[in-house]
Amino acid sequence: MLEIAKTLMGGFYENIVIFFWTLALAIPLGLIITLGSMSRFSPLRWLTKTFVWIIRGTPLMLQLFVVLYAPGLLLDFPIRNRMMATLIAFVINYAAYFSEIYRGGIESIPQGQYEAGAVLGLTRAQTFFRVVLLQVVKRITPSMGNEVITLAKDTALARVIGVAEIIMVAERFTKQGLIGPLFSTGLYFLLFNGLLTVILSRIERKMDYFRC
Repeated sequence: MLEIAKTLMGGFYENIVIFFWTLALAIPLGLIITLGSMSRFSPLRWLTKTFVWIIRGTPLMLQLFVVLYAPGLLLDFPIRNRMMATLIAFVINYAAYFSEIYRGGIESIPQGQYEAGAVLGLTRAQTFFRVVLLQVVKRITPSMGNEVITLAKDTALARVIGVAEIIMVAERFTKQGLIGPLFSTGLYFLLFNGLLTVILSRIERKMDYFRC
């Protein structure tokens, strides 16, 4: 049993790598996409919105296959590292979702706050970073938390392009006649998501001081 648990943990390490790299890259990329979708330059705005619409409207599983195979078939530049292909697909997918959360948070702030900042002599950028940003962060925290939990579970999709994450590892034991390891994967996800839930709840409580 101990050997099985170690093997499953080795698989879960791949899930954790996907999770943290996706968060680290998708969070800032999502903000860049948001700025594009809210730009006053119409071509950039529509291009960004179309990109987000496509990414949000197609399955992540399909995007994994496209990232893995399309460069080789269309550009003769194959991506041989399946973990790299996984990270590219996940980062693009979650950046698109994060961008919509950011946009909703920014647009929920009353325009009067920008006008008040202008009266005080602040530029629009200064008003955003000094006045609006904290309110946006507080408003989007619950939605971002939900996406983070979803991301943790979505990492299991990496198996469809051959990344040996925990469910793929457990399936190998199942083929040997052992069903326990497959059910055990649920425990790994439950414990990890439980930890994430505690962390996210604390972040939300710490932001209670700033009510908007």
